Amino acid sequence: MIDVAAIRSQFPILQREIYGKPLIYLDNAATSQHPQCVIDRIAHSYCRVNANVHRGVHTLSQEATEAHENTRKKVQRYINARYSHEIIFTRGTTEAINLVAHSFGQAHLNDGDEVILTVMEHHSDIVPWQLLQQRKDIKLRVVPIDERGELNMEIFRSLFNEKTRLVCVMQASNVLGTINPIDEIIAYAHTHNVPVLVDGAQGIPHLSVDVQALDADFYVFSAHKVYGPTGIGVLYGKEKWLDSMPPYQGGGEMIAQVSFERTTFNELPYKFEAGTPDYVGSAAFATALDWVESVGLEAMQLHEEALLHYATTQLMTIDGIKIYGTAQRKTPVISFLVDNIHHYDMGMLLDKLGIAVRTGHHCAQPLMHALGIEGTVRASFAVYNTFEEIDAFIAAVKRVSNMLR
Repeated sequence: MIDVAAIRSQFPILQREIYGKPLIYLDNAATSQHPQCVIDRIAHSYCRVNANVHRGVHTLSQEATEAHENTRKKVQRYINARYSHEIIFTRGTTEAINLVAHSFGQAHLNDGDEVILTVMEHHSDIVPWQLLQQRKDIKLRVVPIDERGELNMEIFRSLFNEKTRLVCVMQASNVLGTINPIDEIIAYAHTHNVPVLVDGAQGIPHLSVDVQALDADFYVFSAHKVYGPTGIGVLYGKEKWLDSMPPYQGGGEMIAQVSFERTTFNELPYKFEAGTPDYVGSAAFATALDWVESVGLEAMQLHEEALLHYATTQLMTIDGIKIYGTAQRKTPVISFLVDNIHHYDMGMLLDKLGIAVRTGHHCAQPLMHALGIEGTVRASFAVYNTFEEIDAFIAAVKRVSNMLR
């Protein structure tokens, strides 16, 4: 068991009031909040260790470089990558996917080739491939879902042919909460010698990730989903793929030698890290991962699963409610609608009661189209949420529903 009260005391923002009511933050799938230790690490970096990394011989630069590279090793251990140079720092999940689409696409995709996606993908795992389509005549194949929000694995397997070059799949849906069988997906794709890109943005906060055990070719995620700072994320890629891909951007750090006649590129991981990195963010990112490990991911999972079960059970007592996503394995995410009440109206009035939820299409318009709706209300839970908060949330949904019916 975890001490939720002790955990909550470490998050300054949870002491805030909204419209005179205690903040109930249920928008964790969009971004988690930050414990004081992460905030302190950001302040420490700016106050004590602020200097550009890698190229300086003075003490501040050496200390900042050491912290930045230690985070790379920390991430390597956290997801069990084989080598630290397989960890590429990006601005987040979105940039990481764009990097793969651009660089892997340039090196390995040709006119007529196919990429398999799923209907539940976030826009950040759809639009980059459509942009690639403007440069190369590739085809996107899409795996549908069933009525529970689970992937149709029979259709997934049927989409493979001699033109299939890549599979892109989210580990868990940011709308439905569905945890996809990525181990099965990767194993099947590899029988066809097809690599797999896993969007782990919704997986990394809630699930233990071992990229070697999964045999993932690419795995991407953002720090701000897992109690870390915004503006920094990770692309893990197997060394063989990263070596084969051209740089995504040009500039400082990613070069070996530059002349006006010819430029040669740096070794991994720096080939993909042009310009000054977010070395303040990376230091705080390591602190966030340390914090997660200090609480214990397994204990966090048990608490979040209990919150999900309790909230789902209580929501189902509300007349006219429909929950989208009833998969057997879910992250702590619930998307729902009540009767014909617009999701925006529900979210706006819940905010007046101090409850922060997400409304809209959640950057998943193709999924919304498949579900036959425009958007949902989404409540998503983290380790600092409580059963008392869920009770207040349920009471608020009932109150708003009665007002708007």
